[in-house]
Amino acid sequence: MSKKIIDVSGALFPTPVVLVTTISNNGQTNIITLAWVGVVCSTPFMVGISIRPQRYSHLLISEIPEVVINLPGKDLIEKTDYCGTVSGRQVDKFSSTNFTPLPAKHVRPPLIKECPVNLEAKVERTTSLGAHDHYFCRVLAVHADKNVTDGRRINYQLIKPFVYLQNDYLELGKNIGYYAYTKKKSNS
Repeated sequence: MSKKIIDVSGALFPTPVVLVTTISNNGQTNIITLAWVGVVCSTPFMVGISIRPQRYSHLLISEIPEVVINLPGKDLIEKTDYCGTVSGRQVDKFSSTNFTPLPAKHVRPPLIKECPVNLEAKVERTTSLGAHDHYFCRVLAVHADKNVTDGRRINYQLIKPFVYLQNDYLELGKNIGYYAYTKKKSNS
């Protein structure tokens, strides 16, 4: 099959959809929907998030370089999409979505109670990349609803997270393997 060069941004793979909470110096909270997100280091555990400089959350992170990365399930898709389409400069997204802010243990921005997983993080480094600035965030604490964890692992099948790819939200499918399963097969 022949290949064709196309002008598409973000066509690598689907990326997780998250809700990132931030806070201003005067205590005003905000929620931004992001999909340019991913694990960038395991030890220390760090997550990278990318935000356009024009966004309100970008300003808030420059004031207080702390975030909570909240993982919504598909039951929150409408509220998640909404938080990505209105500006926190004009709208209090906690009030307009009826999300419940919960105090974090290590950072000032709140957790979103309705999200089954929340990662408290401090921004350690910022890199300007072009259209986005990338924040390297050191995760200080991971909160998980009791019904989605066995205390050691999070059961993402129960959460039903969704991903973003080229303007579409997609459901994740079933488990098709696990890390190093081919090695176990070859040793049998």
